[in-house]
Amino acid sequence: MEENHAKNLVSDASIRLQAVIETAIDGIITIDETGTIETVNPAAAQLFGYEPGELIGKNVKLLMPSPYRQQHDSYIDRYKDTGEARIIGIGREVPGMRKDGSTFPLRLAVSEVTLENRRVFTGIIHDLSEVKRAEEKIRKLNEELEEKVIERTEELASVVNKLLNTNKKLQYEVQERKSAESALRESTKEIQKALEKEKELSELKSRFVSMASHEFRTPLSTILSSISLLSRYTDSNQQEKRDKHINRIKSAVRNLNGILNDFLSLSKLEEGKIENHPSAFDIQELCPEVIDEIQGMLKDGQTIVHKGLGHALPANWDKRLVKNILFNLLSNAIKYSDEGKEICLNERLQGDYFLLDIIDKGIGIPEADQSHLFTRFFRAANAMNIQGTGLGLNIVKRYIDLVGGSITFESQLNEGTTFTVCLPLHQKSQ
Repeated sequence: MEENHAKNLVSDASIRLQAVIETAIDGIITIDETGTIETVNPAAAQLFGYEPGELIGKNVKLLMPSPYRQQHDSYIDRYKDTGEARIIGIGREVPGMRKDGSTFPLRLAVSEVTLENRRVFTGIIHDLSEVKRAEEKIRKLNEELEEKVIERTEELASVVNKLLNTNKKLQYEVQERKSAESALRESTKEIQKALEKEKELSELKSRFVSMASHEFRTPLSTILSSISLLSRYTDSNQQEKRDKHINRIKSAVRNLNGILNDFLSLSKLEEGKIENHPSAFDIQELCPEVIDEIQGMLKDGQTIVHKGLGHALPANWDKRLVKNILFNLLSNAIKYSDEGKEICLNERLQGDYFLLDIIDKGIGIPEADQSHLFTRFFRAANAMNIQGTGLGLNIVKRYIDLVGGSITFESQLNEGTTFTVCLPLHQKSQ
């Protein structure tokens, strides 16, 4: 009973499989190991222009054009001997040949099965004629499109060439105009620079005349009046009065000497006569020498508190320039500080730099004037009644630039000012 049922199931499956093969859209052909066709479905027979019965028992190479027909038997023999597959299990596009000798493109997929101890090869064939016709149509359309593109490109190139020629002419005209405008602008700039320079020189001249007339007149007037008064004090008991006027004359002469030194230094800087000539010396020598030289300028009760490094340290600077920088900054601290005030001079190291802080508790610098502090002949608003040329800090800044250093400051009005000079320890000789 069970055996009959199994036979019925197999029979039913065979019928179903046969129905699928018979109604398949693609062609299906089976061959044996010699290439002999065993089954052909209607779609395959129709595809090649045969009746199914005409192909059964024939060699499958009947459906192939040369040279594939001649190669088929050797292909099967090689596959049986070596297992090397060119189509089996892979699939590829090959030509087929109809009964009337015409050929067409097809997609062939071959599979291998073993039935009753023998090999059977099944080929599924899909007609590519429509695909190829569509591809050919697309190819022709692309060719036509390319021809039109080339044609339009040539037309466009012609138009572009005309535009380029026109553009070149316009560019030349624009360039000529730009050159003329540029020349005009340069000429205007030169004139503007000359006017600004003339204005600056005029302002400097005005400031110089104003400053010089005031700064020279005051000490000269002091000297003249003191000399006149000295001639009256002839008695021996009037020595104190004579000393007072002698000291006034000395002070006035020192002021005149300072003014002349500032003018001389500025002149030499402008002419490039002051150069940086570094030489080796010990930093410990620097500040004590300057402090000793400046003692005569201290007001009553003023003192300079010096905080040194406390050890020897070699430097390679132009000692003359550095001393002038320090002397000028200390003299300013003395000048703008009241009697009895302390002035601090601190030395310190920061990396590869030596720093000097000059700290006073004087009148300070108004915030509005701080940005102009290193300008020639500039005097802060609160320093107009104190003698000075307005050149000292400008000269200091230029000396510091020569030795490769920098200067900064902090100031509060009526509280004092701190100037910090920063000098490189490893300046090279020039």
